[in-house]
Amino acid sequence: MNFANQSPPADVCLLLRAHAEARWLSREVVPVIRELEHDFSSGAALAYLEALRIEAHHHAGDTDAARGEVDALAPAGDHGVLANAHRYHAAVRQLRAAIDARIQQLLAAAGDDACADAGFEQAPAHGGFEQAPAHGGRPSRPILARERAAGQA
Repeated sequence: MNFANQSPPADVCLLLRAHAEARWLSREVVPVIRELEHDFSSGAALAYLEALRIEAHHHAGDTDAARGEVDALAPAGDHGVLANAHRYHAAVRQLRAAIDARIQQLLAAAGDDACADAGFEQAPAHGGFEQAPAHGGRPSRPILARERAAGQA
């Protein structure tokens, strides 16, 4: 039997996926948030944060899909690994929620500043971007609040 061509069990996949998401959030998103919390004048960091937020939704979808695969299977194998996978996924969801709340605060504050400076309508809470398509594609472009209100999007 050739084990090199087999994929790992679903519970192990969930552990790996949750670990990858937590590591990505900690290494890529959190430093940008900290930079903006200390120096809010960095427009480039704010634009990068908006892009990272979209990518974070894709990572979250991948992790949640791995959890769905685990939940769809009958419990088999090591129940300790399964329990650890569930706990790790729950911890990543909490981390994800905390980071998303901080991002929303920063984007809302930036939206208030941009509206006051440029006279634009305030952007929606999700940062003015289209939601990521369910099939994993990327949004085509930013949608301005005034376009959405006019039904042009």
